Amino acid sequence: MTDRGGSVLVLTNRYDVTTDVVLRKLAARRVPVVRFDPGVDPYAGASLSAGYGRVGQRGTLRTESRELDLTEVRSVWVRRPSPYEGPAELPGQERRFAAEQSFWGTGGILGSLPGAHYVNHPWDNRAAEHKPAQLAAAFRCGFRVPGTLITSDPGEAREFVAGQPGGAVYKPLWNTPYRVDGSPYSVWVREVRAEEVTDEVALCPHLFQARVDKAFDVRLTAVGDRLFGARLDSPDLDWRRRQHLMRCTPVDVPEAVTRSATLYLDDLRLVYASFDFAVTENGSWYFLECNPNGQWAWQPDDITDAIAEALTDQLQRGPAL
Repeated sequence: MTDRGGSVLVLTNRYDVTTDVVLRKLAARRVPVVRFDPGVDPYAGASLSAGYGRVGQRGTLRTESRELDLTEVRSVWVRRPSPYEGPAELPGQERRFAAEQSFWGTGGILGSLPGAHYVNHPWDNRAAEHKPAQLAAAFRCGFRVPGTLITSDPGEAREFVAGQPGGAVYKPLWNTPYRVDGSPYSVWVREVRAEEVTDEVALCPHLFQARVDKAFDVRLTAVGDRLFGARLDSPDLDWRRRQHLMRCTPVDVPEAVTRSATLYLDDLRLVYASFDFAVTENGSWYFLECNPNGQWAWQPDDITDAIAEALTDQLQRGPAL
């Protein structure tokens, strides 16, 4: 692999241990790395500046241990940065102002580094997180997709759910933090019957989907043109609910799925993505969703190491000439 020089900028929070798997590989290859959490570090002594003029764009990032010339960044890995929430000591209006200025200022600088290779670009990540965009892209790219309805009309929701001969499920459109009696509460994918659909559906959009009679699930992790398939056998409809009961083993990826996954990445301008599929007894793969920044280090060691190696290759390589 040709090494074009420059640093890898990793945008993530300080508790993200998954990042360390790749950072160790970059260190072994003597690739310089700067780790930065744009939502938190500027309030703990870090600084970021950028200038624009006749000489082009220049800038400097200073952290506790590094000083980085932004023109010398070869790759940016957008992993799990903290949200832009502003300094905690500020009152409400001032904190919101600081948070939004940081989002548009700091985020704007980090999303506009000249010549850097993004895995993935933060704006492409955000666009690809919308489930309607995922479903539309999945259809364009040739995936099988279960019948799906997104609606805030209770009547349409009941009619759709009642019309699914194999049953229907509900899933949230976004993993919004939710608490019950002060404790965190997760909204899992669950089966739903028409009589359970209340008029409160009118309060916001809801996603209903035909239930796939699956034999198992698949998590397909894509890094560029390299795909890593893992079969997930779980007693639950939503395998994330009790991951300790799930069995994860490698699985071959059909050529048709490989072609569609490649088209999907190109369509949504992604380098990395985590696809979720439901697979039936007859071998039909149904697209459920695609997280452009999904977790991957929970998989068996051989799959995790292969994904980390592929990410390390992407970050070391930098932009295509």
